Amino acid sequence: MAISAKLLGEDEYVVVSTRTHWKAMIGPVLLLLVVAGLGAFLAAIVPSGSLQSPARIAILAVGVVLIAAFAVRPFLDWFFSTYTITNRRLITRHGVLTRTGRDIPLMRINDVSYEHGLIDRMLGCGTLHIESAGERGQVVLPDVPHVEHVHLQMSDLLFGGPDGKMGDGILDDEEPPEHMRRRPPEQPPKQQPRGDDGDTIFSSGDER
Repeated sequence: MAISAKLLGEDEYVVVSTRTHWKAMIGPVLLLLVVAGLGAFLAAIVPSGSLQSPARIAILAVGVVLIAAFAVRPFLDWFFSTYTITNRRLITRHGVLTRTGRDIPLMRINDVSYEHGLIDRMLGCGTLHIESAGERGQVVLPDVPHVEHVHLQMSDLLFGGPDGKMGDGILDDEEPPEHMRRRPPEQPPKQQPRGDDGDTIFSSGDER
């Protein structure tokens, strides 16, 4: 399920790699059970005669087409579609025969949020909304397992964790963009000690 290490850059590592939640397979599984049960029932009630075998073959063919289109294909799409978050990028991969992918550098992500309704909270999943500075704008990742945990990990990467690190996928030896640089707090000017008469006291090394 994890992305191949060959596709990762130097000093890049996987933080989260997951498929969509198994909730996406509830509909295809129910359809599989209904089609299989209904097909068996229809095949059993076909009257005997010269048309019995052709009728059963037709029922079987229709059932296979329905199962392939609405159960097997969704399963393969679910199995081969992944969401991967590294310390540098958000990587999405979809498709079986025709693969499509999208990589978004974390430095281009402006905001990340999530939402999940009552059923999603019961199942432990939700939808992740990602606002990027690219041309496509918002990226929506539906049915993300443990969406709150994934959101927290992305927030740590983007905005820095509790230890105050830079975040945004920027390595320690990299210079962040100007608008993302953290300016050190201004220090008050250091005052020189003064004597009783208000004159500045210098050390013997400073006197000339």
